Amino acid sequence: MWGWRSVSVATLCIALNGAWPALAAEPVGQAVVVKTQVTGQSGPIEVDTRVHRNERIKTSQSGLGQFVFRDGTKLAVGWGSSVVIDKYVFDDSQSVKKLTIRAAKGTFRWVSGNSNSSAYQILTPAGTIGVRGTAFDFYVGPDGTTAIVLLNGAAHFCGPGGCRQLQQRCDCVVAKPNGDMSAARRVDPSILATLGNQRALPFLSGNQRLAGGIGMLGGCNMASVAPERKDRTRPPPAVAPAPQRQDPPQRQAEPQKERPNKPDKPHHDKPHHDKPHHDRPHHDKPHHDKPDRPDKHDGHGRHDDDGKPGNHGLDHRGHERHHDRDRDHDNDRNRDRGHNFNRGR
Repeated sequence: MWGWRSVSVATLCIALNGAWPALAAEPVGQAVVVKTQVTGQSGPIEVDTRVHRNERIKTSQSGLGQFVFRDGTKLAVGWGSSVVIDKYVFDDSQSVKKLTIRAAKGTFRWVSGNSNSSAYQILTPAGTIGVRGTAFDFYVGPDGTTAIVLLNGAAHFCGPGGCRQLQQRCDCVVAKPNGDMSAARRVDPSILATLGNQRALPFLSGNQRLAGGIGMLGGCNMASVAPERKDRTRPPPAVAPAPQRQDPPQRQAEPQKERPNKPDKPHHDKPHHDKPHHDRPHHDKPHHDKPDRPDKHDGHGRHDDDGKPGNHGLDHRGHERHHDRDRDHDNDRNRDRGHNFNRGR
């Protein structure tokens, strides 16, 4: 009698032990986008790979995974992240009674599905994010520091230091595991310095791009930072040609200024100042002296008795006038002689 009971109990235990893996492997969603490397409990995750309750999802330092749960909730897991689907209780109305995820580290984007807001809960080392029909980004640093940025709806964060409400788009709260927590304020690029990681919140800064409607959310004036975005080098080539097109006209305009005129200035001054009068070529002297010498020695000064060189070049007309004067003088003397001769007779 006891032997049959022992066999029945053993058989039941084996059956229950075989059922536990089936229960643990309950699918709760699937991957819709996978980039670089994303791994799950059973190995690499690819597009359309199912994810299960209690499964830990990890991404490489450049990895990205986007997941959709059965109620339509969307979760993006950015680079260097680790998250566990902690609790998932599904009902028959295409919604969940409970969906809890535990974010150990990394960066994430959450968009609520069809379930009641009270069904969602996100656990971080610094506290708990409560969801109210919401879309938001959150980051968990290596030391547990957590930042939440609201994108749509409303949310609240509660930790050892109290609770903070996020009610306006782009509201941000930063909390630490020791209870320190900032007030809710609009996010700006300085948040990256506060978190000590320029790779934090990559979906807002544009360092990582999401696909589908989940990628249309974000902004909050964070896209300008993009410190490690690989395609950030594309805009500068589009802007750089603008000054380059203007440079050639500027270089051509410089020679057209007064550069050609500068050598002319000393050229005009050389005959008067740079070159002494006695160093000029000999053929320049007649050009300047010829018109002056006839004016200075007009009349009686045209005799060649002074013996100076240069008087040999007197004008031929000056010699003719000199001979005419001598001839007139001789005639006058002849007349005087004739007159005296007649008077003596």
